[in-house]
Amino acid sequence: MIVLPGGGYAAHAANEAEPIAGWLGGFSAGGHLAGLAALAPGAGPADGVQFAVLGYAITSMETETYRPSRVILLGEDASPEVRRSASLDALVTPHAPPFFLWHTAEDIYVPPEHTDRFATALAANGVPHAVHVFAHGPHSLGLAEGAGDVATWTTLAASWIREHT
Repeated sequence: MIVLPGGGYAAHAANEAEPIAGWLGGFSAGGHLAGLAALAPGAGPADGVQFAVLGYAITSMETETYRPSRVILLGEDASPEVRRSASLDALVTPHAPPFFLWHTAEDIYVPPEHTDRFATALAANGVPHAVHVFAHGPHSLGLAEGAGDVATWTTLAASWIREHT
């Protein structure tokens, strides 16, 4: 199991680290990194990547949303080709592992467009996935305990994981 907290590639969000240890997953920039690991050439069930759980993940380096992460990871002057090569939606193949994705519609740092783009690529490649976009909640919720409906993501993910293992 790998837990990759967010923090914009500049810091670590503590609420997305140790409290998440009971879950496999990545959040925000950590979700981007988890997605890269799951989609790496040669990654897949034979290599131990059985599924990935991404919460409010940065999935595209092509959009202008949450630019600081892109600049830290790729540099200020990354070419369109380099930005595309680090975008999860561009890396999906039919051999990708299943993904559980969740986001909130109110996330102003990493808009749900990121999850939408990635889910579209997963669907186009026939990759099993689940997508949950909750109406309310800010960025960086972690387990989202006490945050209303979005707190159900762990129950939904647990059910989905049982279905895919």
